[in-house]
Amino acid sequence: MISRLNIRQRAEEKEENLSPHAARSKLSRGRLKYEEPCAVRTAFQRDRDRIIHSKAFRRLKHKTQVFIAPLGDHYVTRLTHTLEVSQIARTISRALNLNEDLTEAIALGHDLGHTPFGHVGEEVLNELYREGFRHNEQSLRIVDCLEKDGQGLNLTWEVRDGILNHSKIRADIQGEDLGKTSTLEGQVCKVADAIAYINHDIGDAIRAGIISENDLPLKPISVLGRFHSQRINTMVCDIVENSWAVTGYGNSIKGAPICMSPQILEATNALREFLFERVYNWHAAQKEAEKAKEVVRLIYHYFNKHEDELPREYHFHSDETERRVVDYIAGMTDQYALRLAEESSLTKSK
Repeated sequence: MISRLNIRQRAEEKEENLSPHAARSKLSRGRLKYEEPCAVRTAFQRDRDRIIHSKAFRRLKHKTQVFIAPLGDHYVTRLTHTLEVSQIARTISRALNLNEDLTEAIALGHDLGHTPFGHVGEEVLNELYREGFRHNEQSLRIVDCLEKDGQGLNLTWEVRDGILNHSKIRADIQGEDLGKTSTLEGQVCKVADAIAYINHDIGDAIRAGIISENDLPLKPISVLGRFHSQRINTMVCDIVENSWAVTGYGNSIKGAPICMSPQILEATNALREFLFERVYNWHAAQKEAEKAKEVVRLIYHYFNKHEDELPREYHFHSDETERRVVDYIAGMTDQYALRLAEESSLTKSK
């Protein structure tokens, strides 16, 4: 039997060489429901695999990052964003002697609950649903109770914590205003998320002709670099250098944060603010956003009036009609939502 080879135990032993501040899979706070350990994979490796094989993960390839239902082949989708976050976060975690498997699992699962049409869909659902809507909370709901026909993925506490607490508001990419992750690996994913979207959203905006490279603000670009790869490299190297105290090498400091230097943080936040002003709030983008909001509103009101037309599986996850409708809409891809809104039954009910 493969269990005699002690493959998982060997992987767990390798984790003993990580930073004393890194998470260790054998010391996990556990799952919502107990399971026998895998013979081959650690608990965090198992979580990563469950996320990759989930339906919600597959749907990310047809969900918007910034541009709604883009026609070009090279625009970022929620799936490619997730993969970029995973790559950046794993690089940082590996350099800082943290648990790369936990980092990867959190990164791959952090956006599972995103609505169609990106943050536009999230914004309108938050307005419509009386309990409010946040994509990080929906991501947790997906892995806890929506996936696998209502069984959920039964992930470890550490991965669930990282998924729930990855979000930030506009003010500061290092702000903890929306919840603090309990692991350093979760902190890594939080900052990697910002690094990824700031840089690929610039690329998409240039690709769409909204801005040119010459429009980028000179001060932050002179600090971070003119090109995509230069900026990511600058940010990542700065985080590694300024977070070195977490590695366990030399003067290790318990409770030290994952952070940027003041200069790089200021430049990164300035670039992020530029995106809000010139890209996210761009006039044509706002017109497109209003169309997307109308689609979500139309679907939301229709299915709250015609609950019997909801797919059968959504009747098992809640006793509340509104909650069922929110779960259904949040799982939709951009094109599915657009097709559904165009159906005659919904149009006539408007």
